[in-house]
This record gives sequence, structure tokens and C-alpha cells, in this order.
Amino acid sequence: MPPRRLISSGSKFEDQIGYSRAVVVGDDIWVSGTTGYDYATMTIRPDVVSQCDQVFRNIAAALEQAGASLDEVVRVLFIVPDPKDWEPCWPVIKKYLGRARPASTLIHTALMSPEMKIEIEVTVRRGSAA
Repeated sequence: MPPRRLISSGSKFEDQIGYSRAVVVGDDIWVSGTTGYDYATMTIRPDVVSQCDQVFRNIAAALEQAGASLDEVVRVLFIVPDPKDWEPCWPVIKKYLGRARPASTLIHTALMSPEMKIEIEVTVRRGSAA
């Protein structure tokens, strides 16, 4: 079995709660549910489209550390508290996942705090880009 590698984004939540932004085992990468915080400033923009874009930038940064890219995403889970916020995210999602076209699931449920408007979790298989 290949060794397990842990990747951190530097978010204070990872240390406080006890999880990793991503876990790499061989060619498989699991990225934790990621919200729209800018981890450099620990701020979050108020609108869902900006948050969605930041989420993908956060995920891409973790994948880069793992030697992978968004083009290798094979599975994605979207959590959006307000159903009205889903459709405005579609162009952002297509921008980042349009080549990968992963299997996906959408859940409408509350997130950890009300300012969070979207959370995204991905699974990646390195070397799977089309």
C-alpha cells in the first residue's frame, strides 16, 4: 500500500478540528469539503459566485501540492444551503470542471456558519485527465 500523504491549506480550522485539506494515497486524492474562505486573509466574500470561484482556487491549490489538477476530478459533491444559489454557480463550475465532467451530487443543507454559501468536496484520480 502506498504511504498516506496529508496536505494542508493553512486554514486554522484544519488544526483546530483535526483534519487535512486533502489526503493522497497513490494516485487517489480526497479533498475535504472546501468553502469560499480566502485562507491567506481568512475572509469570505458575501456572494455565492465569488465564494464558488474561491472554493475552486482553494481546491486547485491543494491539488497542485498533490501533483494533480482539476482536470483529474472524477467525483464532486456540492453542498448549497439555499437552492436559489445553485444556478448562479453553474458558469463557475463549468469554467473549472468543464473538461473533467466528473460524476456529481448536489445537497441542499445548512453549512457550519451562515456566511458560507457553498461547500465543495472532490475526489481525484491522478493521470485520469482526458
